[in-house]
Amino acid sequence: MLFSSIPFLYYFLPAVLLCYFAAPKKLKNGVLFAFSLIFYAWGEPVYVFLMAASITFAWGFALLMEKAKTQKARKIFMIISVVISFSFLAYFKYADFFISNFNAATGLSVPLLKIALPVGISFYTFQIASYTIDVYRGDTKANKNILDFGTYVVLFPQLIAGPIVRYVDIAEMLKSRTHTFEKVAYGVQRFCLGLGKKVLFANAFGELCSIFRESSEQTVLFYWIYAAAFMLQIYFDFSGYSDMAIGLGSIFGFKFLENFDFPYVSKSITEFWRRWHMSLGSWFRDYVYIPLGGNRVSKPRFLFNIFVVWFLTGFWHGADWQFIVWGLFYGTLLVIEKMWLKKYLDKAPAFLCHVYVLFFTAIGFVIFNSVNIGGAFADLGAMFGFAGLPLFGEETLYYLRSYALMFIAGALLATPVIKNLLKKVNATKTGGKIIAFAKPLGFAAVIIMVTGYLADGSFNPFLYFRF
Repeated sequence: MLFSSIPFLYYFLPAVLLCYFAAPKKLKNGVLFAFSLIFYAWGEPVYVFLMAASITFAWGFALLMEKAKTQKARKIFMIISVVISFSFLAYFKYADFFISNFNAATGLSVPLLKIALPVGISFYTFQIASYTIDVYRGDTKANKNILDFGTYVVLFPQLIAGPIVRYVDIAEMLKSRTHTFEKVAYGVQRFCLGLGKKVLFANAFGELCSIFRESSEQTVLFYWIYAAAFMLQIYFDFSGYSDMAIGLGSIFGFKFLENFDFPYVSKSITEFWRRWHMSLGSWFRDYVYIPLGGNRVSKPRFLFNIFVVWFLTGFWHGADWQFIVWGLFYGTLLVIEKMWLKKYLDKAPAFLCHVYVLFFTAIGFVIFNSVNIGGAFADLGAMFGFAGLPLFGEETLYYLRSYALMFIAGALLATPVIKNLLKKVNATKTGGKIIAFAKPLGFAAVIIMVTGYLADGSFNPFLYFRF
């Protein structure tokens, strides 16, 4: 079930809100757990049993770790739990990738399993693993209540596509949390903001990307328009979903950490990855990079650590070579910055730094969105004029004119310009009154426009469902 869908907005969400706020305090987690299972089972009910197994194993092994009398036993239970969790992920997400590559290397024809990927398995596997490791490290106590732990794993606001919420960050909120009008109001506003970003902007740029792929006129300029459109599509799609998740969490009394911080204003690739999908970056930092030694090791080992992290980052996003190449591409850029380029970027004009980041981000996302590794290199070749394509054509210019205002609006909203402007206006007495009056009207307008768009059955995919 998509947040940006009529069933969610007008049936599921009102029902869960009614039941949740009507329930006594001790039953609120139970209401969230039940509705989260319904939310997840909406599209593929059979995988609810897989999730239940993942929850049960992690919960049980965490209790065994706490009861273990030796550190060795604790470590064994931790390893078994993590291996089980990642075995589910490996089987459902990566089995066919390994079989395909085995067949290609050996010339054999081992049949593919062709297993459907359980939605959200990459996200909830990381959440379960972080819980298990944190219990082992002593950073948190094992939760003795399986319903509360299950609520953490299946909590529907962040279940499908994050942000990756760690147990240590919401452990106390699972036991006791406050519900205030201010939290609900903030949550509603944040949800509406994300909904508008997803439906009104991400979907529009997604349509342009689809038009490009289906067009009979392929030109160099059209490839660059497509690259820019996809950059904005994936940003508004994923940051919009994160906004909706954070907003829903606030309504139910949870505080989820931020996941995006205007990454396209970065002045280096290093800064970009501090601002983009921050929950994933911090997960790899704390559970892979630092345990490997981080940067407090020899230079060869330091480089090895970076490439391991970025190999895994790419592979986590998808079971295909273009994702691995995408991850290693960014790993290489980060190494270049850390070893040489960063000192020059710090002295360079801000404009040049922004161009540098946007250029390589465009390259990266073209690789990311390709159908396979061959398609990635073909797309990049066409962008740089190696495919014998004309520079532009009539259809290219038509779509450039048609989407010009959308690109301008999208570019502005992807930066803090409008946010900072509104903050300054709100700081004045008159401006504050105007914004206080206009804000609810603006969000109401977003809901009306989104409803009209969705009721029309228009283009409405969600990119991170693929991962």
